[in-house]
Amino acid sequence: MRWLFFLLVLLNVFFWVQHQYQSPVRVKEVVPLDAYDRPTPNITMLSESSPSSRKDAGQSASSDGGCLFLGGFDEESPALSLEQRLLSLDIQSEIRRVDTEVGVDYWVYLPPLASRQASLRQLRELQSRNIDSYIITVGDLANGISLGIFSRKDSAEGVVARLSEVDYSALVRELPRMHSKYWVQVSAASRDQLGDGVMESLKADMPALQFRHMPCTGIASSQ
Repeated sequence: MRWLFFLLVLLNVFFWVQHQYQSPVRVKEVVPLDAYDRPTPNITMLSESSPSSRKDAGQSASSDGGCLFLGGFDEESPALSLEQRLLSLDIQSEIRRVDTEVGVDYWVYLPPLASRQASLRQLRELQSRNIDSYIITVGDLANGISLGIFSRKDSAEGVVARLSEVDYSALVRELPRMHSKYWVQVSAASRDQLGDGVMESLKADMPALQFRHMPCTGIASSQ
């Protein structure tokens, strides 16, 4: 019996040792040393930020998107009335004129000659032929001859063709046709005062009033 007991003990030891050698090897993950030197990103959830921080972020976003403009009037007088009404509400604002290209005109002209006297002689020749013409007094074409400004290109080219028949070499220059609109730019410091109630009241009194975000710079002041 004692011999059987020792045999069982030896068998148990044998199976335990065999099990240890056959168990799978576990890989231990080690953090690289240089990871401790890397700065961790400073991430803050919007819900965790303070109200003032959220307000500053909103102002930055709105400033990147441009400034608030009210108006879009063809004349300056309604823009002046709107500016005075905003000032009565302690809303700081300034009138701006926005020039927009709405088309192209075509200017027919004769280039300047060597002297003003020569250009005046040419002008008298044209007028003696009953050709409408005027001396140009300013700009890079000063002392040249203006033969008219046309809204259609074919009309301008027709004049050039008729003048070529009587030995005048006229040229055509494209002139952008601009249209001005007047807007009232609301200052960034006063935008919070321009609530929905104020906007609705202004729109009710001025049905043609438009609201638009446009670049804060590059727009001419009416002053």
